Amino acid sequence: MSTVAGILNINDAERAYVGVVGQELVFDAINRVLAERNAEIAAATSVFVESSTESFAKRYLLAGGGRLQAMGRQAPAAAVKRVGYYDVGFQLRMWGDEIGGSRVDMAYMSVAELDAHVKAVMTRDVNTMRDRILTALFENTNLTFPDPIHGNVTVRRLANTDGTLYTPVLGSETEADDEHYLNAGYNVAAIADDNNPALTLRNEIAEHFGGIGSFGKNFVYFHGADQTAYLQAITGFQATRDIGIVDRYPDTVLAPFPSVPGRVHGRVTGVWLSEWDGYIPDTYGMCILLDAPAPLQMRVDPSDTGLGRGLQLVATSVTHPLYRASYEHRYGFGCGNRLSAACMLVTDGGTYVVPTAYAE
Repeated sequence: MSTVAGILNINDAERAYVGVVGQELVFDAINRVLAERNAEIAAATSVFVESSTESFAKRYLLAGGGRLQAMGRQAPAAAVKRVGYYDVGFQLRMWGDEIGGSRVDMAYMSVAELDAHVKAVMTRDVNTMRDRILTALFENTNLTFPDPIHGNVTVRRLANTDGTLYTPVLGSETEADDEHYLNAGYNVAAIADDNNPALTLRNEIAEHFGGIGSFGKNFVYFHGADQTAYLQAITGFQATRDIGIVDRYPDTVLAPFPSVPGRVHGRVTGVWLSEWDGYIPDTYGMCILLDAPAPLQMRVDPSDTGLGRGLQLVATSVTHPLYRASYEHRYGFGCGNRLSAACMLVTDGGTYVVPTAYAE
């Protein structure tokens, strides 16, 4: 990603002051840095976020089920149509930070210092977005969001037995509700061949997408470091190779593994394993089918409002060099595809409980 100094094509030395370079040039450079960064974030979040939407609510149409009609040789079949749908909604919130200082402080601010401040804001934005994504997935209770324009909007989670009827699962012809927030019924230390959370979640998702298939599908199980050793002990586990080793690979080498958050350390029972320690809480796991539309959609402001998208420098004071600079990011998440992911609490009984860090 570019830096402010790089875009301005200047030396970011200590004495390259913002006031000397020119405030308008610097502000323009910041916006270009943010534009590049927003594009990178969109690509990085594609595992969890299918697309952005300007809608506050949508209707997901289902393919339906049943069988074709028996026909005579001279009579047409009766007309049929697709039936079934479910409604989803999206919240829209505003997040931001501000960089400011006295007239003297700002006059002595170098381009390198300003670039460091902007990067700090971008880091905080990434942290906030990651938290909002994981909250939208781990939280299992639908949210009533008070939209100032559209009134109360119901933000749906993954399938959570809320009365929604989904397309018939593999082996059935009847639409039915489902639950994608599970309790393992065993502790992390009991993970083994017969207690495999990755396999359980894989099967929970696969039943909605035609099963595993002859060649398998791209499932990823995200988990904390507390589960790693136990998952690696499951029969059939295959470790990913160390990219620092350039020769003497074993005969069996995993194909290029998916680009997902965390550390992809292996594959077992048809599921990639990604240790995302620090962000997936201990005793929790989440599985996602990469071959299906991602579970979340991100709501943004309608383009005709002129509010823009992504992290933006929205206001500045130019009376003196950079008295204040305000950064904002307006967005919100909600589940669209409620079936392409599932979560599990790996404990020895009871029901699923939302992680404290991601309760909304």
